[in-house]
Amino acid sequence: MTSVHSSSLDSTPWGWITKALEYLVPRAVGIFIWATTVADFLSVNPKIRFDNLKRGDETEGLDDLHSLYLTVIATSFRRATKPEIKAITSVIGATIFAKQPLDDTTLMRLPGVESPHMLNYIRNGLMSVIDSNPILRFHHRSFEDFLLSNSFRQHLPNLSDVQDRDLHERQLAALCLNCMVSSELHFNMCNLNSSSIENVDIPSTNKSAITPLISYSSQFWIDHLVQTRREEILMKAVEFVMYEKLLFWIEVMSISGKAHEVSAILKRALEWLRSAVCPEFISCNTILRLTG
Repeated sequence: MTSVHSSSLDSTPWGWITKALEYLVPRAVGIFIWATTVADFLSVNPKIRFDNLKRGDETEGLDDLHSLYLTVIATSFRRATKPEIKAITSVIGATIFAKQPLDDTTLMRLPGVESPHMLNYIRNGLMSVIDSNPILRFHHRSFEDFLLSNSFRQHLPNLSDVQDRDLHERQLAALCLNCMVSSELHFNMCNLNSSSIENVDIPSTNKSAITPLISYSSQFWIDHLVQTRREEILMKAVEFVMYEKLLFWIEVMSISGKAHEVSAILKRALEWLRSAVCPEFISCNTILRLTG
């Protein structure tokens, strides 16, 4: 907790800091993640936020992490507008249900986010519970447990859509498929002069043309798709990928060292489409026979 002395607390009277430490340190009871969360939370507007912590302690208590997290989120987003709530739930939900952490450029493609300003607002609100780098990660698994808890839904009903897995799986499936049907996935992704160059010999500067979103979408589109209900717009996207982008997708999978997963992904896509007799199903079935 001594880290609370730094940052904007440098201009705060030492007497107040001492009292704050005397109040908070016993409540940490040796739990490092509790102490670091409080220290990060108090790095902005410390006196106001300390008063919020004290009020939270009086109503819910601060002795466990969930109560602390509740105070942090309620303080950060209590005045959020409806558009902001939509963006907050999109980012937090994606962070929970994505197969790997997402970078800021990808997060800005989520519904309601769409701008650095909005993403910065969300990041600032989550500052005490996330890592400070371009990949948004929660500090500790206990925060994710809190977000999925009954306590979160009960005390923060305006953010309850964070727990709606169907919503977030559908948004992530759409994110992946939208990327794959766009011009971002194209022939000769790495701009090579010859198709005879082996994957291991492709320069890293060329491989960087495969953006984090293209890489994520190529690997995990099916994981999110199979968690969604069949709907026409998603079926059309799958059809387009199968007819128009199949070889480009396989190229990315091959360069990423994931070519061995292609057949299994197509089988899962078939299973998702199985109840519908449609061109997408026929196309996938034909392609699956060709790929093994």
